[in-house]
Amino acid sequence: MPVRRDIGANKQTILRAIDFAAAHQADVLLTPEGSLSGYRPDFNVAKMRRALAEVTAYARAAGVGLALGTCCVEDDGRCYNQIRFYDARGQILGFHSKLLRCGSLEARPKGEIAHYASRPLRHFTLCGVRVGGLICNDLWANPECTPMPDPHLVQQHASAGVKVIFHAVNGGRNGGTYSRRVVWPFHESNLRMRARSGKLWIVTVDNSFPAGIPCSAPSGVVSPKGEWACRVSDRGEQFFAYGIEV
Repeated sequence: MPVRRDIGANKQTILRAIDFAAAHQADVLLTPEGSLSGYRPDFNVAKMRRALAEVTAYARAAGVGLALGTCCVEDDGRCYNQIRFYDARGQILGFHSKLLRCGSLEARPKGEIAHYASRPLRHFTLCGVRVGGLICNDLWANPECTPMPDPHLVQQHASAGVKVIFHAVNGGRNGGTYSRRVVWPFHESNLRMRARSGKLWIVTVDNSFPAGIPCSAPSGVVSPKGEWACRVSDRGEQFFAYGIEV
């Protein structure tokens, strides 16, 4: 889905996605990184909280669980880049906060690493299945994007018995040759190889804004064999549903 700076526009898109999920009897809807707040730390906190209340109430009424990508200021006063997990009854199970945050490769890194806090890796149970969340660089550990070492979070999830990883993405891209020939293959290869090495499913969705250029990474479902079970177009809004047998 397109992730904008406009919380109201993002909210409306997510509500439509919930309608789609409900119509396809989906257990859970995954949205991209920062899909409600916008991918930025300086969002309007009060407006985001109102939108979050509306989105979660709407999903609860539709009987759809959520793996909702958004930035959020928690009770400790710190801002987290999150996937918030809700069951179909609207009960919040907790959140995964982005761990491998992006930053410059300087002695004192600049970028989101300075804006977002993090908490230890967590796992959740949805529909009786052990699941986990990862956000963008958490999975592929792009060495151009972060000074932090690769903690192999997919393997950590696999070792904890996770069967499905929900991966929310909002990758930088410009439609240029390097993006298409280097960054995209790196992202896709990591998705497939890490799913295969962990022997688990990865469901992944990227920001599609602006719609005129390809996304930074493919969106769809990768099987434990490292193969695409479901894959959608590389640009524009693409709602899809897929049933995973666990």
